[in-house]
Amino acid sequence: MRVVAVTEFGGPEVLKVVDLPTPQAGPGQVRVSVKAAGVQPFDVAVRQGWLPAGATADLPRVPGNEFSGVVDQVGPGVDGVAVGDEVLGFSLLNCYAEYVVVPAENVTAKPENMPWEVAGGFTAGTQTAYIALRQLGVGQGDTVLVHAAAGAVGTAAVQLARLWGATTVIGTARQENHDYLRALGAVPVVYGEGLLDRVRELAPGGVDLVLDGAGGDALDVSLSLVPGERIITLVEHDKAESLGVQLTKGVRLASRLAELADLYAKGDLAFPVRVTYPLDRAADAHREVEGRHGQGKVVLVTG
Repeated sequence: MRVVAVTEFGGPEVLKVVDLPTPQAGPGQVRVSVKAAGVQPFDVAVRQGWLPAGATADLPRVPGNEFSGVVDQVGPGVDGVAVGDEVLGFSLLNCYAEYVVVPAENVTAKPENMPWEVAGGFTAGTQTAYIALRQLGVGQGDTVLVHAAAGAVGTAAVQLARLWGATTVIGTARQENHDYLRALGAVPVVYGEGLLDRVRELAPGGVDLVLDGAGGDALDVSLSLVPGERIITLVEHDKAESLGVQLTKGVRLASRLAELADLYAKGDLAFPVRVTYPLDRAADAHREVEGRHGQGKVVLVTG
């Protein structure tokens, strides 16, 4: 099968399409013929040499931890998943590939009205936003600040916060993304000097909770607005403990993914795809993600 693999660590140019043996589904596992796979900062870190907990250090290493596709092989002991099922799901690695093998409990049914490219990039952004907002305890009447609100996690976080009762969601983004954020239900605010004053003007009663997807100055501003325990950062992992800021603690669950997919199917959760690339342009997809300024999700497609 064709995969995009890292054979040496470095910039986007190290991503190469290579042939590897097609994996076989073992006990409790399913094999999925991949239609699409999401691209995210997690994958960039893998490409640069970071090893996720639980992964082996072997090279070549195939990035990607979210996918959509069709089940084409079911291992012994699997119930509730059958060959031919259209699914979306998650894996630690190995999703930039024509086939991926995962535990059966890592997949859920793809809604009929969800395009393959949306399904392929749906897991990470929506589940990260869900876990973070539940951990922060977002609820009725809250004012929530979301940094990098136009990205995949931010897109989901804005909508989920509103669905769960937040009265106001303020989203930081570049000026060209402000109409997009308004359409999601956020009050947009531009990054840069004076951000603290702009947020205070938009939220005269104060901010209750912050989801930080930008780091740097945005996190400094957040700490001027609320105590560290009311902030989750998705990017400043090395600084979080010293600043008293939270990191996400949950794990992905297919049951949660099914709940989120149902919200999409009902029209309650939009999840736009910014751009798609074929496998042989994975390097361009990584460059797009590293730019960190666009709306929605970057996705690889296998067809």
